[in-house]
Amino acid sequence: MPPCAIAYAELYVTDDRDASGFLIDSLGFVPVAVAGPATGDHDHRSTVLRSGEVTLVVTRALRRGTTVARHVEEHGDSIADLAFGCDDVQSAFDRAVLAGATALQGPTPSLRRGQDTWFAAVSGFGDVRHTLIAANPDRVGQLPPDRDWALLPAATGPAAARPVLDHVAVCLEAGTLRSTAEFYEAAFDMTYYSSEYIEVGDQAMDSVVVRDADGGVTFTFMEPDDTRVPGQIDRFLRDHSGPGVQHLAFLVDDIVGSVRALGDRGVSFLRTPGAYYDLLAERVAGMADAIADLRETNVLADRDEWGYLLQIFTRPPHPRGTLFYEYIQRNGARGFGSANIKALYEAVEREREVAGR
Repeated sequence: MPPCAIAYAELYVTDDRDASGFLIDSLGFVPVAVAGPATGDHDHRSTVLRSGEVTLVVTRALRRGTTVARHVEEHGDSIADLAFGCDDVQSAFDRAVLAGATALQGPTPSLRRGQDTWFAAVSGFGDVRHTLIAANPDRVGQLPPDRDWALLPAATGPAAARPVLDHVAVCLEAGTLRSTAEFYEAAFDMTYYSSEYIEVGDQAMDSVVVRDADGGVTFTFMEPDDTRVPGQIDRFLRDHSGPGVQHLAFLVDDIVGSVRALGDRGVSFLRTPGAYYDLLAERVAGMADAIADLRETNVLADRDEWGYLLQIFTRPPHPRGTLFYEYIQRNGARGFGSANIKALYEAVEREREVAGR
């Protein structure tokens, strides 16, 4: 059976306390478990963080020469693992390897004490791997099975948002977009959903969206048009030293309220020129009553044939700018239209110009 959800995303970082601190203090994630020397892992230290249905794992190397240390040295703070929940780990592993994935870990009993499940791992795009684990019906509460964990006391207090992982945006090298999408179709039974070619001035990018049948796993793959002037995708590939996850998109019910709450916690978002909102009522019908709130919070809007969506992007909080986050609210909208992708592209370009990068 194919993957049915992204169980967790694991970040390899230089400073786990700083990276976890941002996710906890700014984005409202809650620490739920830790692993390290006290649990038998003397090479790494990890913290599992959770907000809503999103689980992130932050890991740093405690020794030089480890896989984590080498990844951070090459790619900076970035996503190293996107774990897939699967109904049948063995069959998912066999299918991925048959389709050309590298077997990184054959089906193995869980290393977590008291957990009677299996896991495996295969290669994905770039140096990102996919750990395959037994699916959790409610998609919440899973911990990586490749190490032991010490659970933390349940935290209380208001959350900034209760998100779901809407999609993962991935930057690829020019000329690899179609082959990567085809690999995910063959290896993980994802299907083609949409594609867009976006031009912004002298720059351009191409994109393909693939997703599983239930929409629990959605990837937006992007590659630069190398016949045009280099842009943000090229800069990511340079700073990340190759393909990788550019951003994670968190789906929320009330984006304006979430952005205000996140802003109060110190989150810095990309800003949008006032002229954008002057034209918004003409571009997106039915938004007139919301424009004042959107202008105040710098939230972008787009509409497709099913409805509209609202979105905003954080500034990269990690060194080398190798990862940032999106918040998105869907009001019936299903797709990833050109205006959506162009809005991200232009927002990042504006931020670069302001920073003089």
